[in-house]
Amino acid sequence: MLIDVNAYLGHFAFRQLRHNTASGLLKLMDRAGIDRAVVSSASAIAYRNPQAGNEELHAEAQAHPNRLIPFAVINPSYAGWQDDLKICCDDFGMVGLRLYPRWHNYRLSDRCCLDLANAATERGMAVSIPIRAEDARQRSWLVDVPDVPLDEIAALVKACPQARFILVNGAGFVRSALGQKNNGLPANYFTEISRLSAVLANEIGQLVANLGADRVVFGTGMPFNYPDPALVKLEVLEASEDDKEKIRWKNAARLLGLEGHPSQDTKA
Repeated sequence: MLIDVNAYLGHFAFRQLRHNTASGLLKLMDRAGIDRAVVSSASAIAYRNPQAGNEELHAEAQAHPNRLIPFAVINPSYAGWQDDLKICCDDFGMVGLRLYPRWHNYRLSDRCCLDLANAATERGMAVSIPIRAEDARQRSWLVDVPDVPLDEIAALVKACPQARFILVNGAGFVRSALGQKNNGLPANYFTEISRLSAVLANEIGQLVANLGADRVVFGTGMPFNYPDPALVKLEVLEASEDDKEKIRWKNAARLLGLEGHPSQDTKA
């Protein structure tokens, strides 16, 4: 069983994405043995109004409720975000959201972001924060969007102890408070493995040792990335089989409120 907490549908403004439709992503998931995936709109990252991307995502994903788990992209500095959140949760059935503070021109410490995190928490939605959208070496010369600072994330998780945060596309956690033992932070955040190492520096192993295997989740970054590297990391990780099962799917299932081993749609 595998649950991927870090996948996308739609287009990205500055590069072609393959497998970026529901059918394409499902084929990629099937080849990799991934049962379910959290998906958000790649288009919404650069859309002036991210809600248009959420609408496109819902139209694509709604035919595959047992495979794809849609997360909304909400910009709290955009007028009407409260209505967007309500539509995504109540009408579209989305169980989480993704924040892009550097792309959408706000900081995680801004009042509007705190209001959004609290509003999502009241609705039972998880909050996913991608540290980056893509590798800095692949960025267009037209944009210079820095990574989200880890200390800014640490301040947010401390300010919103009741929220559930999923930190994706990140690395360097063990050099920050987020990846250290006895860090004074609530245990309300999970780290995803797609950019983490399992050998040499072995940041995954260090996070398991420092935070516990219950706080690490599987993710790939598809279709920005192919899933194979994340699968290999799990294979070579020096951890018990029980801990690996937690990372593969049990932690994500608990975090997202999924019951047991979900049934699947007909394979794409």
